[in-house]
Amino acid sequence: MSIGIKPTVDFAFKRVFGSPEHPAVTIHFLNAVLGGAPRITSVTILNPIRDKQTEDDKLSVLDVLAEDEFGRLLNIEMQTSVPAGLRQRLTFYAASLYVDQLTGGDSYAELRPVVSICVLEQPLFPQVPRLHIDFRLRNPEGLLLTDDLQIHLVELSKSAATVHNVKQEDELESWAFFLRNADQLTEEAIRRLLPEPEFNEALGVLEMIARAPEERMLYQARLKMQRDEAMRLEHALTTGVQQGIEQGREHGRQEGQLILLEQLLGLPATTAEELAALSQEELAARIAALRARLPGP
Repeated sequence: MSIGIKPTVDFAFKRVFGSPEHPAVTIHFLNAVLGGAPRITSVTILNPIRDKQTEDDKLSVLDVLAEDEFGRLLNIEMQTSVPAGLRQRLTFYAASLYVDQLTGGDSYAELRPVVSICVLEQPLFPQVPRLHIDFRLRNPEGLLLTDDLQIHLVELSKSAATVHNVKQEDELESWAFFLRNADQLTEEAIRRLLPEPEFNEALGVLEMIARAPEERMLYQARLKMQRDEAMRLEHALTTGVQQGIEQGREHGRQEGQLILLEQLLGLPATTAEELAALSQEELAARIAALRARLPGP
């Protein structure tokens, strides 16, 4: 029987990568993303999950915030969709973690690097084929100003790992495989395909969520929120398609889809003049690119 717990649901994701009881899992994942330069051997989780205290309290599920032995602040988050302004939010949050370290009288030399890792089910950069995209402060020729601000994207839809080749893939591909497929596989299959102890420990966290009534209830609540949002967006898109069809023209139908998608994703609206100048093929390409940024079920 399959595990049935999706690691990409934010509650499960934080239980796996943000539990002080399982630092080896966090360390292994961080080294897989960052390439082990320098190799992390110790982390402290700075914001573990705080379970609700009463029935009226809501569980606060945040990103994973940790510190390694080099003093770097490490933020890890999971995104099942690409919300409007994500690029700016990632930049703002990393910069805030950097700036907020200083208090009155502190020296700039005391600032520690900030590394932000965003795992995405939907791609932010669909035109880039790589699973891992690394952003730092460099000039156009590649000269590095500083490593103090890093933003790493792991776009799971680009993973090449399958049940047939995952044993031959690198550690990051293995984690991408785990995140995408763990809920559909049996415990025995996961242990056979990913025999490293860190994956076995991560599997144990998913098993705990599946078997502990309170944990499973919290997980199901977060999963429902995720699915409700996906259904809301899909319903709005379907309504927009129908409105376009009623205009009686294929071009009008595509225009309606494009405008609605831009609204749902919080993007600037294409002007009437720009729409009129686009061919049906160009409209179809834009629609396909925007649909790929909507959250999955």
